[in-house]
Amino acid sequence: MSQPSLPIQTLFDTKRRTLGLECLTPDVSLDGLCLDPDLSSPGLALAGFVDRFPDGRMQVLGQTEMAYLARLDAPVLKDRLETFMAQDFPAAFVTKGQEVPPELLEAARRHGRPVFRAPQTTKQFFRRMKAYLEVALAPRTTIHGSLADVYGVGLLFVGKSGIGKSECVLDLVERGHRLVADDLVMASRRGNDVLIGRGHELQKHHMEIRGVGIIDVAALFGIRAIRQQKRIEVVVQLVQWSEAGSYDRTGLDREEAEYLGVRLPRVRVPLNPGKNITVISEVVAMNHLLRYSGVDSARRFDQKLRGALLPVGEYLEEDYE
Repeated sequence: MSQPSLPIQTLFDTKRRTLGLECLTPDVSLDGLCLDPDLSSPGLALAGFVDRFPDGRMQVLGQTEMAYLARLDAPVLKDRLETFMAQDFPAAFVTKGQEVPPELLEAARRHGRPVFRAPQTTKQFFRRMKAYLEVALAPRTTIHGSLADVYGVGLLFVGKSGIGKSECVLDLVERGHRLVADDLVMASRRGNDVLIGRGHELQKHHMEIRGVGIIDVAALFGIRAIRQQKRIEVVVQLVQWSEAGSYDRTGLDREEAEYLGVRLPRVRVPLNPGKNITVISEVVAMNHLLRYSGVDSARRFDQKLRGALLPVGEYLEEDYE
């Protein structure tokens, strides 16, 4: 797992137009890095209390903060801004297009803190910037496998190289399902338990089929055969059939796989000649949808079976012949 970082220059270039950002300190370097997707308002830091200051978090100054600064005498204002700008944060934003006192910009320049101005209200700015930061700074990893959207369920196919992951997904695409990524899945975590997968930017929706070569799925099957990203919901592990292997035959023994701290249900499917792995994959997706809606076929059948066996047990207990 890699810990992503976001250069302030990249943030400014990316959101400059959509958020209407204006850089108020053009002589301050934008080479700093943002590592924390959360935003904060200075709060008591402007009053000189910095014992609980959230280091590394970008700061947002709204109308309340600017109104407070406007009431301070010049010596006090300079001292408070000096204390605030001396803290560890990558950048500051002033919302609602407010006027910024020269003392704030001077202190920012002395400490190398870039200051930006945005026209949105503080609430709007928090909402839009937070959504961007959560994506840009989401924990990431790469997974060797293929990801497909089957009946709206994200199936991640994993297994050793050459076992048939790409061929299985290609067959699913031919049956009307959609390819998300092949061979290399770029996974990122959203929140605590959502894992989003997508293909590499350069690879797009190309697939390597052994014996055929590289194919363009979008060109062959049309734009409906692909999607840019998908939540990963079930891991389908393809394994070679072995007489000595132990495989789940009831669906009561649940396995899990973990990526980026997110635990996902895993289904191990043994491969042998004649097995229709494509249909099995569709059943895996439909069974997941059933469980999501509260219908657990395996447990329901187990309960019915146990209920049917109970009268037989009572009869045998009373058989004295």
